Amino acid sequence: MGSSNKHSALPPNWVIRKSSKYNKDYYFNEQTGESRWDPPTGTPPKKKAKLRARHILAKHVGSRRPSSWREENITRTKEEAEQKISLIREDIANGTLPFDDIAAIESDCSSAKRGGDLGWFEEGQMQPAFEKAVKKLAVGELSQLVYTDSGVHIIERTG
Repeated sequence: MGSSNKHSALPPNWVIRKSSKYNKDYYFNEQTGESRWDPPTGTPPKKKAKLRARHILAKHVGSRRPSSWREENITRTKEEAEQKISLIREDIANGTLPFDDIAAIESDCSSAKRGGDLGWFEEGQMQPAFEKAVKKLAVGELSQLVYTDSGVHIIERTG
């Protein structure tokens, strides 16, 4: 079935087959059904890690979309957003306010309706700065202020 041994180092699930139509070898992935003329290279993509977090977001005039479910037109400055999130973080860290309760009231993200819970997500689904911050946290740990195009966040990793 296969041709020469020059491609003996194929990634897993790849085999060489012969095209009866073109009388030529091609590469076929028995797991995915993908076929191609050029040899596959490298190793198969790594399974993406699943992460889970909840957050509280304060948008500001410089946010990529300065409106939210709470306010149609957000007019606070970036500094005001930082101050708001800093005070909220302090209250959560001190145990004064439960994360989900304050998220439901204060977060500019629609996840506020779920106490800030974003559910499970894979690597690459969130903005890079947000994802990087989540990965640095231990489960149950609260972040410092995190800045993304959306605004200023505090994040708690939950999974």
